[in-house]
Amino acid sequence: ALAHYDEQGHMVVHSSTQHPSETQEIVARVLGVPKNQVTCQSLRMGGAFGGKEVQANLWAAVAALAVRKTGRPVRVRLDRLRDFTMTGKRHPFLARYEVGFDDSGKVAALRVNLFSDGGYSLDLSKPVLYRAMFHIDNCYRIPHLRVTGRICKTHRTSQTAFRGFGGPQGMVAIEEVMDHVARLVDAPPHEVRARNFYEPGDRTHYGQVVKDADRIRRIWDDLLRESNFEERWKATRLHNGQNPDMRRGLAITPVKFGISFTAKFYNQGGALVLVYKDGTVQVNHGGTEMGQGLHTKMLQIAAHAFGIGMDRIRLMPTRTDKVPNTSATAASAGTDLNGAAVKNACDDIKTRLASFIGSKHDVPDTELLFEGGRVTHPATGLSLSFEEVVKAAYFERIQLFSTGFYRTPGIAFDEGTGKGTPFHYFAYGAAVTEVEVDRFTGQYRFLRTDILHDVGDSLSPLIDMGQVEGGYIQGLGWLTQEELVWDDKGRLRTGNASTYKLPSLGECPPEFHVRLLPKAAEPGVIHGSKAVGEPPLMLAISAREALRDAVALPNAQAPLACPSTAEAVYWALEPHR
Repeated sequence: ALAHYDEQGHMVVHSSTQHPSETQEIVARVLGVPKNQVTCQSLRMGGAFGGKEVQANLWAAVAALAVRKTGRPVRVRLDRLRDFTMTGKRHPFLARYEVGFDDSGKVAALRVNLFSDGGYSLDLSKPVLYRAMFHIDNCYRIPHLRVTGRICKTHRTSQTAFRGFGGPQGMVAIEEVMDHVARLVDAPPHEVRARNFYEPGDRTHYGQVVKDADRIRRIWDDLLRESNFEERWKATRLHNGQNPDMRRGLAITPVKFGISFTAKFYNQGGALVLVYKDGTVQVNHGGTEMGQGLHTKMLQIAAHAFGIGMDRIRLMPTRTDKVPNTSATAASAGTDLNGAAVKNACDDIKTRLASFIGSKHDVPDTELLFEGGRVTHPATGLSLSFEEVVKAAYFERIQLFSTGFYRTPGIAFDEGTGKGTPFHYFAYGAAVTEVEVDRFTGQYRFLRTDILHDVGDSLSPLIDMGQVEGGYIQGLGWLTQEELVWDDKGRLRTGNASTYKLPSLGECPPEFHVRLLPKAAEPGVIHGSKAVGEPPLMLAISAREALRDAVALPNAQAPLACPSTAEAVYWALEPHR
């Protein structure tokens, strides 16, 4: 964070934060001043993934206090070791379960107890636990499902948000259950998974209708076919029989991820759009850019609304004095909320311009087209540049700026009953991963990954493809390599790059096929698109299940630690030695 006084003596904080309004509020509270005396700006972040949703606030407050003390600008920046040892991590989870099923592997009942390591203070542990409980079903209809959760206070860092926000932990648990059931009934895990899928009209354990449930099977069947799964499944069985020292595993897992903040009041977005006399546009919105491409999508939305090029639009830094009371850019809802708010503001201005031109030229304003940098009426041949229209509107005192606002409709959840509709929609996907494991060392390499993911009608396919690819690789690191080791005093022992293994190009599968689901527009969301931030991370569960397939004995559970490091795989292979 960088803090300083402006010329009026008010505090300005430049923060690497996903939630500028909360940073503003915390700094104001620490300084004992009203919120309107503090401005927080977030120009961009070098990544965030949830870790800067809450935990940036402390360092902004420290910088602001130092400014008050010294009267000079102050910058606070953690080095890598302090960042590792002081900031929160993804919540570790323990899941205990009892499951009832028939001879075909169809699950009839499931009882799950979840335990979350919240660290020494609460942070976002409660909503993280809620989301894990919401996603304990993943894509599976379980007629009798009971899930309970408990947050454990420990002598570790105060754990915080991280991509998926509890959803991945819940999904890892249910995929473990499904594999366990499949091994016990001696059926291929992919068949048992498909046998338990939601069907259209089904409801989740919290009472929400699973909208577009048929997409689960559509994605699943498509991916099985395009990845040649059945042939490769037989080939891996044959390979393992002939090569017991280099075992191969193959797995396919689905994803169903709910999109919306589980706290209803956060499901709102705001924007301020300004049009200048030369036809250029300035866009302010409440979302923050952390490399996920949010600002690019906002530029696209504004450019599409006005029918002008993106080079005519300037996207401004996120500031609390431009758009107040913003929600965190989190829960994969940044584009849904802020994009709809930007469109709302642009449409207001566009409506005024159309009404003005329609009256002036005696044409129906509803028939005017804004495209290619011009405003046209094809029937009469009217054609004016966007700049001409704006300049003429200015001289007629037409308002050329507007605020925009959006709130997600139709969501509600009753904590008392545990029932409701907490999510606006679900994002779906599936992934196939193949792995080869050395029986003697536990070392492994991923051979191939195939992904099919539902992003609705994509606003920016290249950005969304990047998010799917990056999410999978990040999930791969979480589930297979990035092991946090603590001593009995709660001190982190893996606090640098030499002891904490991040995935690199060498760990990526050499064959990596990613496709976006076609013809999948989502009604009621900005231009039919869907969120793409968090859901792809859970596609990497297929990698862990592929490892489990490689180490499993017939008709038996295959215990495998998480993360499934080479050491964990080595010990899981012990029964084979």
